[in-house]
Amino acid sequence: MLEDLVVVDLTRALAGPHAAMMLADLGARVIKVESPHGGDESRSWGPPFVGPEDAQVSTYFLSANRNKESVTADLKSAEGKEFLTRLVAHADVLMENFRTGVLDRLGFSMERLHEINPRLVVLSITGFGHDGPEGGRAGYDQIAQGEAGLMSLTGPSPDEPTRVGVPIGDLLSGMYGAYGVLAALHERARTGRGRIVRTSLLASVVGVHAYQGTRWTVAGEVPQALGNHHPSIAPYGLFHTADAPVQIACGNDTQWRALSGLLGIDDDRFGSNRDRVAHRDDLIAALEQALATDGAETWLGRLAELGIPAGKVRTLDDVYGWDQTESQGLLLEVEHPDVGPMTLPGPPLRFEDNPVAGARASHLPPPRLGEHDAAVRAWLDVLDSDSG
Repeated sequence: MLEDLVVVDLTRALAGPHAAMMLADLGARVIKVESPHGGDESRSWGPPFVGPEDAQVSTYFLSANRNKESVTADLKSAEGKEFLTRLVAHADVLMENFRTGVLDRLGFSMERLHEINPRLVVLSITGFGHDGPEGGRAGYDQIAQGEAGLMSLTGPSPDEPTRVGVPIGDLLSGMYGAYGVLAALHERARTGRGRIVRTSLLASVVGVHAYQGTRWTVAGEVPQALGNHHPSIAPYGLFHTADAPVQIACGNDTQWRALSGLLGIDDDRFGSNRDRVAHRDDLIAALEQALATDGAETWLGRLAELGIPAGKVRTLDDVYGWDQTESQGLLLEVEHPDVGPMTLPGPPLRFEDNPVAGARASHLPPPRLGEHDAAVRAWLDVLDSDSG
């Protein structure tokens, strides 16, 4: 779908690389520009590493860089600056997640980028925003999860703030960034001019506060962590059975009546959702007392028969071995030049009549550092020769 687009990816770590990979999954040509001195720092993040001793590959890097080409350039050198200038001239999108001011010091301010290519769409991802009283502050995901309030909502209690188990601020920034880029490209089709798109870890986490945000901004309540239970819906959470936990979510009173009938719970305190939330602790105790009489698989079967939303808590090996996961195209088989055949988690979008997830006929493994140096420079030579 995006095969006519060229994306210059100056990003590293996770937020920017994830944004670029999203466009690559949709067919864009993504050229990842890396330092010749080790490349993207996530290449060294591990363990785990895989592959032969003389060519170890970080599984962290593998998670965010499929379907890209890797070229190397020292952007502090005259040769590196000239190479990037040539790339920018022929690109549709440039993505960067440097600290505020770094790109300017390298000679590639936003104004300069648009002098080189007025049609260029630029995505800039920062930790806390490029301006404001703390603009330019360095940001890593865990810091942003705390500063943006997410950790205060997550964990077993208000006394134990807990980070989400994946770098969700980075991932959300990448998603919002890709979303903004596509909007800017759509606008460019009408105006002929590019635009700067900005997001940050802070903005992306605040952007998904959802009902927790309006609890404060509208109702004046400060949300706190409730462990594995929902603050506004009950029962909606994790419950223990005789042998393993199950998750049950009753989104309406009809589902609750089916559940209470199954479990033999008849209590006027639990008549409406408002009542159940008000008596949440007693409700949880009553549910777990009933659920303790049988194992998780038995209960999940009974709940499924009644149409009550429920599920198990899977480990990742179980998730990737699940036939439903495979059926959704969420496993990609690629051939890495150093590691050999490998399975990667796949893109979450499917398009009608396409045999693989994403919008490509096939997917490419994450590249070796500088693997495409010669090919990309030869391509630029041809383009520059034609335009000259």
